Amino acid sequence: MSKPGSNWMENLPEAFKIYRAGREIDEVECIVPDLAGMSRGKAMPVRKFNPQHETHMPVSIFYQTITGRDVEMDIDNQWAEGDLVLKPDMSTAKAVPWAKEPTLQVIHDLYTRDGAPVSIAPRHVLKRVVDLYTKQDWKPVVAPELEFYLIKPNLDPNEPIQAPVGRTGRQGSGNQTYSMSAVDDYGPVIDTIYDFAQDAGLTIESVMQEDGAGQVEINLSHGDPVLLADQVFYFKRIIREAALNHHMFATFMAKPMRDQPGSAMHVHQSVVDMKTGANIFSDPQGNVSEHFMHFIGGCQKYLPQALPLMAPYVNSYRRFETDSNSSAPTNFAWGYDNRATGLRVPNSGPQDRRLENRVVGVDCNPYLAIAVGLACGYLGMMKKIKPGVPAVGELEDDDYAIPTTMDEALTLFEEADDVHQVLGQDFCMIYGEVKREEMRLFHREISPWEREHLLLNV
Repeated sequence: MSKPGSNWMENLPEAFKIYRAGREIDEVECIVPDLAGMSRGKAMPVRKFNPQHETHMPVSIFYQTITGRDVEMDIDNQWAEGDLVLKPDMSTAKAVPWAKEPTLQVIHDLYTRDGAPVSIAPRHVLKRVVDLYTKQDWKPVVAPELEFYLIKPNLDPNEPIQAPVGRTGRQGSGNQTYSMSAVDDYGPVIDTIYDFAQDAGLTIESVMQEDGAGQVEINLSHGDPVLLADQVFYFKRIIREAALNHHMFATFMAKPMRDQPGSAMHVHQSVVDMKTGANIFSDPQGNVSEHFMHFIGGCQKYLPQALPLMAPYVNSYRRFETDSNSSAPTNFAWGYDNRATGLRVPNSGPQDRRLENRVVGVDCNPYLAIAVGLACGYLGMMKKIKPGVPAVGELEDDDYAIPTTMDEALTLFEEADDVHQVLGQDFCMIYGEVKREEMRLFHREISPWEREHLLLNV
């Protein structure tokens, strides 16, 4: 009689079986998304992996800044570093296409030793929000759009980031939005991204050149929020590895170059009735529903309080700078087919009616950014919050301006009681403390600007 879980290889996704092509699996990567949305975990020989077997990791992976610095918090026995239990979600099993031998990566969920979900794990935070919709017989649907830069390898952090050299032998230039030749300039990298995505069983809706030099956008198909967050998590890793294969870096910084546009992760959001399959943002006659208006109202009221989850670093706020090289919205106004607003209603039929959040930066943790967008819309529907008047054309006197610095945004976030209630009090406390420590570390640094202009001039 076979042991429990011993036939797990037979149930792997078809895409992995095609990638494997009968070869022996070498290794399994057991990974979890951390607060930044990066993968943490353990790799083990395939003979050691069993979905029924417990793997452990210390809770302190959530107590670190982006620099790796530990953050002291008001937590009982914080540095006793108790183990969390990792349980694989085998539906997330994907190939690691850049590995030399057939390798499997699997996203794990985190639990306490007593079997309770770990409330501070980003994937659980998103699941918590989705569960609130499920209790209303609603199913949220999202579609992310990822912008990123291909750049020359930057080996010295004191040196500015530069666009890469393409097939012409010339360095990339900006202002070539939707240019097919600009995409072709980095064709080998794009081809490798497609190949890696196919091996991993992931689908790309479209690829296009964005405004910046070496800036690319990849759009994903709409679907379940957790599934799409998993895909963004995987795609960031795929894109980085594809770029490295061609002696480039891929960066998801929100604003990597001073004189080039920033990179966003626009998120399209809609909600369907689980019983009927109808989009609840439209009424039976196909007109805008009260649910849609209240969803927008909730986003306008609460998203400014939750901005650190969508713009998580000091660099995120450079994307919002109002200069000629910035097209990022600096508001939470809403409007129909208006890209000057942070909340845009794209042209669509009644069944496809949706709200696009254009404020989110691509440097976000996708689980948290998607969670907070849905959380704020949920609060709006539950509290029946009415939105402001839709904006027409460019905005001048804006009543929905966003915080302009991380310090200001964190102050609002720390006071956002309704948002904390939905996302989880413990998670919000830890997230806020980690971000405060990151800001303290940033403010201690002396920048090249200070050395250049103050060293001999003051």
